[in-house]
Amino acid sequence: MRLDGLWIGQVAMAALTNVAFAFAIGSALLDAWLAKEGARALVAPSHPAWLRAQRSLIAAAIVLVLADVGWLVYQAASMSGSGLLDALGVVPTVIAQTHVGRAWCVAFGGAALLLIAALLGRFGALGHALFWLAVIVAAAGKASIGHAADAGTWSAAAGIQTLHVLATGVWGGLVIAGGFGVLPALDSSIARGVLIRVAGQVSKVSLVALGFVVVTGALNAERGLGGALAPLQSSEWGHVLMLKAALVALAVVLGGMNRMSALPRLRRTASTVDAHTFNNVLHLEALVMIGVFIAAAALAHSAPGYLAAG
Repeated sequence: MRLDGLWIGQVAMAALTNVAFAFAIGSALLDAWLAKEGARALVAPSHPAWLRAQRSLIAAAIVLVLADVGWLVYQAASMSGSGLLDALGVVPTVIAQTHVGRAWCVAFGGAALLLIAALLGRFGALGHALFWLAVIVAAAGKASIGHAADAGTWSAAAGIQTLHVLATGVWGGLVIAGGFGVLPALDSSIARGVLIRVAGQVSKVSLVALGFVVVTGALNAERGLGGALAPLQSSEWGHVLMLKAALVALAVVLGGMNRMSALPRLRRTASTVDAHTFNNVLHLEALVMIGVFIAAAALAHSAPGYLAAG
């Protein structure tokens, strides 16, 4: 791990793509659930929340495309040893002649397709299919850029990483999009019923996604550590991995508080206080989740633990 400007910029761009990708997925799911609640109607109490989900999806898709481009420039500068401006001339070579460039094309193609689907509104079965195809393509491209590709593009490691990217996108996306934008728009008493139902769906789907995150994350950690625990203490990669695990554990605790305490109280009372409690805890979980995505970006741009430990 080298703490120079190029590495920091590359990790920052990667973290931004992680957050934007998750934000888009979470916004799309919340948009679909709110639409089933009749939120598209202008007079519906939940209409402002649906508008936020729609706008968040488009904004996240735009940021994802731009961050992907920014990451490639930093990657070209890192590979060529040049400055950012000089790296612009190296970008075509990186795309045409390196595995990273080809994997980036897949990820960027998925991001661009995701943006198109978001702008078109994803109406009908074809629109939804296009959006989720874009999500899978973007996830596969992101997985192929990282350490999992060392085992081969079509390896089990790459497949596990793709599933990990998708699962973290669903879990983190629901938490971030819900906590920062959509669910606070359901704060009024007349939208309380919708908040309770959507919050229940967020909790249920997040729990399922978390199961996939834990399993695939454990497999990735085992591969990165080389099957030994020593690199956890002897490598910087291991230290970042422990930080990521601690942040995931904190997010799980906050999510558990909402699922086991705040949400049941909200269902019983439908009170403003309990609604605020649920949204505030979700907001804290969203902040922690951003830390998880930053740690994940740092891991992806550092030598795996088993290499750093020799």
